[in-house]
Amino acid sequence: MARDPAGGADAVIEVDQIVTRFGDNTVHDGVSFSVGRGTLAALIGGSGTGKSVLLREIIGLHRPDEGSARVLGTDIWRSHEEEVDGVRRRFGMTFQDGALFSSLTVAQNVEVPLAEHTAIAPPTRHEIVRLRLAQAGLHADVGSKMPSELSGGMRKRAALARALALEPEILFLDEPTSGLDPITARAFDALVRSLVDNLGITVFLVTHDLDTLLTVVDRLIVLADGKVLADGPVAEVARLDHPWIRSYFSIRTMIDGSPVRTDGS
Repeated sequence: MARDPAGGADAVIEVDQIVTRFGDNTVHDGVSFSVGRGTLAALIGGSGTGKSVLLREIIGLHRPDEGSARVLGTDIWRSHEEEVDGVRRRFGMTFQDGALFSSLTVAQNVEVPLAEHTAIAPPTRHEIVRLRLAQAGLHADVGSKMPSELSGGMRKRAALARALALEPEILFLDEPTSGLDPITARAFDALVRSLVDNLGITVFLVTHDLDTLLTVVDRLIVLADGKVLADGPVAEVARLDHPWIRSYFSIRTMIDGSPVRTDGS
């Protein structure tokens, strides 16, 4: 179900004319888009298009050479540090490998944002941790395990539970299904979709997973040649006559003979 393709007045993520250079190589050359509240938006592009770099620029981990990124109305690179820190408490982030602290249990990992950013007493924090684990589809018993004891899919869910710790309005997910088997990946997709539908969270994810796009994503943004090549519902983007887009969506036909639906269903 496509929602607010152009972002609109209720945009919670606004990227304006981002330029990113690494030496003589210009990766982003005026990237602009916005994402409306309650949308599950995906960013795709070929190798070297700077998808993960752009994500890091949006959340304040890598400074662009030009342009601006606003999250929940705050300019990440031009606002005071206190204001940016306040916004960071309103969004959650998962990285490709989960980035869990290996020396902490799963429960302790999930508790870290609560301990660092709130004055909530430990007993209440522990209750919140159990709730976040449940929201991420994990049993409370998993909390006592170390990250090394978890499967890849469970580590992704544990990282998601930590990202949910402070009740974020936005989730940023970098390749959330990378390395997962198809069944586990589709279960993770369904979980993320439920967070959007049931809690109204905005999700912005970087992915190369075509099945994720075809099953749960509202909105697709395509990076190519340093700019936004396409932006809209998946079915509309799939119809565009561009070599990279044709090649990307033809993978589905080559694998199982099933063409991508372009009628919006």
